[in-house]
Order: sequence, then structure tokens, then C-alpha cells
Amino acid sequence: MGEYFSLFATFFKIGAFTFGGGWAMISIIEREIVDKHQWIKREEFLDLLAVAQSLPGILAVNIATAVGDKIKGAKGSMVAAAGTILPSFLIILAIAIFLTPDLIKNNRVVSAIFMGIRPAVVALIIAPVITSAKAAKLQWKTVWIPLVVALMISLDLGLISNPILFIVLGGLGGYLVWRLPQTSKLKRN
Repeated sequence: MGEYFSLFATFFKIGAFTFGGGWAMISIIEREIVDKHQWIKREEFLDLLAVAQSLPGILAVNIATAVGDKIKGAKGSMVAAAGTILPSFLIILAIAIFLTPDLIKNNRVVSAIFMGIRPAVVALIIAPVITSAKAAKLQWKTVWIPLVVALMISLDLGLISNPILFIVLGGLGGYLVWRLPQTSKLKRN
């Protein structure tokens, strides 16, 4: 029972105190499950993160489900997922019951709080990107791949806005970075 409670409490805390969605949660999730509880190793976390991102659904819930499954099986995955989902559900329920849209929009205190949260969310999103780049051993010759994909996403080119296409293009770019030196070596020999 203790590990189930620990799973629930850990992911409840993550769900309750992070703003900005999945990317903003990644550094907190990593610190909790890799550094603090040592449930999985950092390399496992990065693999898990890659799988969680490629699955449909909410990133934090996908990670929570996978970690819960690794630690305590199917019951653990349900407990961890519930811990992640419950805080958002309760907060949205409270907002729906007690706050009207006009009250939120016209309240200077609430508006100031959300204006202060925005820059913090940007930092929470950038931190895991840097950590993931280091752990993925991103080199100067491959840094162009995520930069080109990020540019394509930001330009929103209509036909090229499918995430699967970005993954395929990133894989193709990685293959070309690996293959081009191999081809030039063969030509020299």
C-alpha cells in the first residue's frame, strides 16, 4: 500500500503544481522519479519520454502510466495516472463552480497572477528541452535537425503540420547525417 500511496502522492503533486502542460512538467517529473525516488534511471526516463510523446494523449499521463506500470504493474499505472489527472479535474471543477469568465477577465489580481505564470512556464518548457538534448548526445552536426523541425512547426505550413511527418523528417535527417560520411568514405576507398 505504501508504494501505491507514494506513486499517487508524487504524481498528484506534479499535477497540482505545474502549469503549462506536459513539457512544463517534464523536468519536475524527472526530478521526482529519477532523482528523488530513483524509481527509474535517467536513460530509461529518456526512452520513456520518447515513447510517451509518440503516443496519443496527455504527455504527463502517459509518463505516469508507464512509470506506475514499471513499479507496480497495471494497478500502479492506474494509481499514477489518477494522481496526475485528479488535480486538474478538481481545479477546473472549482473554477467552473466559483468563477465566472467575467470575474477572471476583469480581476486585476487573477490577471496579474497569470501574467507572472507565463514566463515561468516558458522556462519550465525550455529546461527539459536542454536536458533532453544533452542526454540524447545532440552534437553540432545534428543540432540542425531539431532547429529545422522547430522552424517548420512555428511557420505552420499547413500541409506540413503533421507530427508524424516531423518525426519521419527528423529520422531522415539523422539517417543522412550518418549516411553521408559513410558514402564519402566508400568513394575515397
